[in-house]
Amino acid sequence: MPAPAEVIVHPQQRTMVVSLEPVHSALYSLTLVVKADRVSGLGQWVTDTRNALTPAELEKHRLVIEGFHYTLFSQSDWPTFEAYLDGLERMDPVALRDRLLDAYIAMPDLREEPSRHQSAKQLLASASNYVDFLISRFGEAYIDPAIEAEAYRYVIDPRSMQALIVSHLRMMWERFLAAEWQRVQALLADSVAAFAATDLEGMSFREAIQFVTGQQLSDMKWPMPVETFSRFVFVPSAHVGPYLGRFYRGGEIVVFFGARLPEGSTIHAPDLSRNDLVVRLNALADDTRLRILRYVADHGEQRSQRIMSELELTQSTASRQLTQLWAAGFLASRNCEGAKCYSLAEDRLRDTFQAVLAFLAVSP
Repeated sequence: MPAPAEVIVHPQQRTMVVSLEPVHSALYSLTLVVKADRVSGLGQWVTDTRNALTPAELEKHRLVIEGFHYTLFSQSDWPTFEAYLDGLERMDPVALRDRLLDAYIAMPDLREEPSRHQSAKQLLASASNYVDFLISRFGEAYIDPAIEAEAYRYVIDPRSMQALIVSHLRMMWERFLAAEWQRVQALLADSVAAFAATDLEGMSFREAIQFVTGQQLSDMKWPMPVETFSRFVFVPSAHVGPYLGRFYRGGEIVVFFGARLPEGSTIHAPDLSRNDLVVRLNALADDTRLRILRYVADHGEQRSQRIMSELELTQSTASRQLTQLWAAGFLASRNCEGAKCYSLAEDRLRDTFQAVLAFLAVSP
């Protein structure tokens, strides 16, 4: 996604809510399946689902999720995922395709020399035009030319595109996600109810996101200026692990966070408490991540390159493991002379071990 600005100016008026959002929650869980090979610490359902897909099914899943992303996340409020699928199936195929194209065309061109293909007619003239246009909007690092060239074959045939999207999402729902939604729905509803007792409207966005997600706003990159949004919707997820996700719809920004209870909550929700502990302990249940924590504990704040070198880790491994430890709160990070420096978050470690004892009703 393009990242035109990282300077954040908070709006004076906004609406902030914690909501169940069953359709968008389900779509986000399906999106995580695509990311499971690049991100560690996601929910077990994500890993199990990815492993259960054949190579052909996984490639089709990538095509639907990445190639047609902007057809999936609509602004309509559907009560269930089945109702959403039925509505998607009834939608005019050209209107569905145009939803995708309109989203692309509305994005700023990142190139110093704007793309020659600025209209829907121009970008649909050929697969190379289409891919070139997407690169101009997202950058080469975020575009898979093979996936987008395959998507183009369906974009120029809206009826086939619609049939592919609906049939694949219906298969994923019936085979994998319907039973999982039944399993986690009560847990997610408990999280929503716990936050409903708090007046988020009285908080700044910085305060609200830290309170709801447990993470600092300053630690996150926002591809679009936050001041452009008038409504913020926080959606608990059983699958996102220690990370945050987001997408945009109209004037809203939707933020996905690991289902949890607010700090200091007196609500008794053992499943939520256990879910939060699983996310934290998962970050510790790995030899490489434990070695990283021990190295930082022994040597104090360290640059990521030094950690990678001293522990003989590849760049991709070091990045993935450091990101999970940071997202889980066990490492604090800051920018230092063009690099990332990490230090041990001792309070988070102590709090985690105390939470384990409290969950087991054992006196510290």
